[in-house]
Amino acid sequence: MADGYRGLFGAFPYAFRHGDSLLFRAYVLVGALGAVFIGGLFTLSLVVWIGETASSPGGSLTLSRTFIAVMGLFAAGPLLAPVLLVARKHRKGLSYHPQYDTLMALLGVGFLGSIYVAAIISMPESFQEQPAGLLAPIVNLLYALPQLAGLAPPVVMMGVMALGHYLLSR
Repeated sequence: MADGYRGLFGAFPYAFRHGDSLLFRAYVLVGALGAVFIGGLFTLSLVVWIGETASSPGGSLTLSRTFIAVMGLFAAGPLLAPVLLVARKHRKGLSYHPQYDTLMALLGVGFLGSIYVAAIISMPESFQEQPAGLLAPIVNLLYALPQLAGLAPPVVMMGVMALGHYLLSR
């Protein structure tokens, strides 16, 4: 393509060059590094899980391996979405809110923060340390939640991102 946009990998330099705000350009780098890091963590967890269950027959173990891969996409995909959406808007010349790039970058950072909160909530008790400092009551509250509640922050933030894109694109 003549415009330098070649799918997923070409979208990042394209969005960086055509982004309207400095904050969005910083998010292109942070979002890419975050997605690579999270993708690497899920890849390593899949390798460890396959190694631990290699001698077991298929069935539900095969399903759990697939679940790990799907959760990796669930975690890394929304980090890429703001970059891909902004690149698409600029490439196609679509009309959008003047602060679209900046607001999508903020939503992406919010999603990254929601993954961090989800990690705190779902942390096993054997790895939890007694928090100290100003945020100790908040961390204690997050530790007290059931581990399944760790799904809520990223799911809510994905909804906010989708709603933000919808409203800013009108």
